[in-house]
Amino acid sequence: MSPKKSPFFELRSGSVDTLLFVVKTTDLDAMRAELTRRFEATPEFFANDVVAIDVRRLADNERVPLADIAQLLDSVRMRPVGVVANAQQKWAGEAALPLLEARDRRGAVSKSVDEESGDKAASTSASATPVATSAQASLLPPELPGAGAGAAVEPAPAAEPVRLATSSQTMVVDKPLRSGQRIYAKGDLVVLGLVSYGAEVIAEGNIHIYAPLRGRALAGVQGNHDARIFCTCLEPELISIAGIYRTTENPLPSDVLGKPVQIWLEEEKLMIEPLRLT
Repeated sequence: MSPKKSPFFELRSGSVDTLLFVVKTTDLDAMRAELTRRFEATPEFFANDVVAIDVRRLADNERVPLADIAQLLDSVRMRPVGVVANAQQKWAGEAALPLLEARDRRGAVSKSVDEESGDKAASTSASATPVATSAQASLLPPELPGAGAGAAVEPAPAAEPVRLATSSQTMVVDKPLRSGQRIYAKGDLVVLGLVSYGAEVIAEGNIHIYAPLRGRALAGVQGNHDARIFCTCLEPELISIAGIYRTTENPLPSDVLGKPVQIWLEEEKLMIEPLRLT
């Protein structure tokens, strides 16, 4: 039997979205204090998420102990899988973690949380401050979409399979999604039932949810900045478009919480606006 046709495994090139942990200081104690402060309020949101350590912001004469940073990320239940570097490749390559090539949004180094933050829009729409940035790294086959994009959840008991109606562009889910269930659509995704806490819906295009959204919704996951999320009742654990996302760590305004809304990106910021259905 040809080794290329083994029934036991395959090795294939592919890509998967990861978080970028962008290192901007060599002060490990300050980094530890800020990371703990930022994530201690919502420890489950990033549990078991894969993350690449990005050292491209460091000066040429600066170095950081990558093993210590990996241990720090592991202490908050994030899973470091590699290092992204440019001029730092020589010393970064000496670490136990592999070097990764990141394809950042729009061909540029992703902006940090602090750089993305600004004055919120003073209008009927609410501007969501980005919480983290993402990149794509060659790690897993495309058959495993969204790996690392969702928080760890307890597996749901065996349930009746979700029945899907699909076309070349749109996937329709006509049953509620329970905790632990994940749906991935290569085009647009339409969900007709409740997205429960711990459930996750992911689409390369737009997401339409005609029921309460209480879990996670990630649209435009392959870098589609024009993707939007529409739902009739916004109560999410996490919303994301093209890797820019917001969690309940940043509470939603009362004019959109539990209301019909649309969500889109404007200059790398999440915008949330009530839908006027009448």
